Amino acid sequence: MIKIKELYKSFGEAQILKGINLEVAKGETTVIIGPSGSGKTTLLRCINLLEIPTSGFVSVASKALAFKEGVQHTQKDIIELRKNTGMVFQGFHLFPHMTVLENVMEGQITVLKRSKDAAREMALSLLNKVGLKEKSLAYPYQLSGGQQQRVAIARAMAMEPAVLLFDEPTSALDPELAVEVLKVMKDLAQEGMTMVVVTHKMSFARDVANKVVFVDGGLILEEGSPEQIFSNPKHERTKLFLSMLDD
Repeated sequence: MIKIKELYKSFGEAQILKGINLEVAKGETTVIIGPSGSGKTTLLRCINLLEIPTSGFVSVASKALAFKEGVQHTQKDIIELRKNTGMVFQGFHLFPHMTVLENVMEGQITVLKRSKDAAREMALSLLNKVGLKEKSLAYPYQLSGGQQQRVAIARAMAMEPAVLLFDEPTSALDPELAVEVLKVMKDLAQEGMTMVVVTHKMSFARDVANKVVFVDGGLILEEGSPEQIFSNPKHERTKLFLSMLDD
């Protein structure tokens, strides 16, 4: 579903990603962990080309692009790859002047060119899925943070992506609200949605991930099953990182 080969990303003189190789199988949940500043979010943003890689190869579903310095891809190529992904950010990024229903309908109408009736039907179905159908006519300011993030998940799913990408989706939420969001994500994983999740929630990684990837210093130092990573990590840096966590 996702293939990344020799991925490098620099910002000026600062090299953030230093040769990432990663594969994500269809229907699996891959959780990326690691210290702050290790390159996790940059890696996620390179997958859907919110950040353009300096060099390397990125393939998502049926679309693949190779990058190297001095070569630029067209906006059409970038959009075609990005269409295969749905992104859920730390912040909820909902349109404040639109109702919950309108937020979930908007991309379907403007990007996918669905009719309003079809977009409304899809939106209501997805809001029901995340437990918020009764809030469809509310505005974002009337919702809790956890509810807003669940709307953001429904909005991402409405575009019918091949892959959902989550960048610290619960970091702005208190523990009780985070539980609401994590439950929705767990349900999606059980239904076979392909997901890549950057998180500090080790309990989610243990319970839900098919594969855990430890990133530090712009490199993947270790990857494996949750049992292997959490019970028997091989790399000393992984051991040190996990020993300092309380979740």
